[in-house]
Amino acid sequence: MQNLINILDFLPEELEDKIQPMFRVKQIYQWIYQKYADNFLEMSSLPKNLREELNKSYYFDALKCIFKEKSKDGSIKYLFELKDGLRIESVLLPMKKEKFDEKGKRIAHAKFTICVSSQVGCKSGCSFCLTAKGGLKRNLSAGEIVAQILYIKKDNQIPYERRINIVYMGMGEPLDNLKNVAKAVKILSCNDGLAISPRRQTISTSGLAKQIKELGEMNLGVLLAISLHAVNDELRTELMPINKAYNIATIMEAVRKFPIDQRKRVMFEYLLIDGINDKIEHAKELVKLLNGIKAKVNLILFNPHEGSLYQRPKLENAIKFQDLLSQKGVTCTIRESKGLDISAACGQLKERIKTS
Repeated sequence: MQNLINILDFLPEELEDKIQPMFRVKQIYQWIYQKYADNFLEMSSLPKNLREELNKSYYFDALKCIFKEKSKDGSIKYLFELKDGLRIESVLLPMKKEKFDEKGKRIAHAKFTICVSSQVGCKSGCSFCLTAKGGLKRNLSAGEIVAQILYIKKDNQIPYERRINIVYMGMGEPLDNLKNVAKAVKILSCNDGLAISPRRQTISTSGLAKQIKELGEMNLGVLLAISLHAVNDELRTELMPINKAYNIATIMEAVRKFPIDQRKRVMFEYLLIDGINDKIEHAKELVKLLNGIKAKVNLILFNPHEGSLYQRPKLENAIKFQDLLSQKGVTCTIRESKGLDISAACGQLKERIKTS
């Protein structure tokens, strides 16, 4: 296995000089991403000698699931082990259920979001996040990011043509691994693969202003989400040490220049923590901060973990917060917390399995 190469790391055009003729690359892509093949040898439309050669040179089982747990709300948390033994997490989030008419005919398919990791661990050090506890081990390759979506779609028998939404919001800071995250976006959007439009892919960042600018210049067509969580630098630095390098003003400047589809909005994730950042005065400050930005605010109720310094806010306070933003013309939702009965917050499952 040491000498084998992860074929998921490649765009079709990058395989052109390695696998001839080019239409074979298209077939391989279709077998992997659309037919959910388990190995190269079962790719029956390829010549036997090519299948054997591929089997000697490449692999696409980039990770294995060592544990998963399902919530009563349908969310599934996966703990994956990579080839080097390191572990990451991903989550399947059911967003809408299938709908049937009175005759039992399906009139709407189920909708899903997959939340993926971009690094093993994280160096951002956010005080509310369990992933930060172990520090950063390494970046994931583009293929290791892609493998999470591929595995989860296959595991849940979601046909390739069923479009899903992807959020780069699992373990790690995606913009600290911008090169590989950007490549994963391109691989996932390939028509011969999963064909997931960049408009269905959201990159979430703790606010690396320099990399937000670089991502904007790439013009991938992805959506941008900012993990804001505070309305002043003093509190944000306490919650998110990265704020020392990129303060709120710097982040907002980068966001204002970010190219966004006219029909879309920049998302701001705001984690409500009891007694810390959930007061009405914080909501008023947030309105001022977002002035002039086509924004949508996702309010998230903090999901406590063992040893956590913080508590989950009262729902009534979250509703008051939301109401004020809505009254001031800011699109705002309270994001339904999923998987509260399982280890659904980033890093929880990995930590629990390690210590059990």
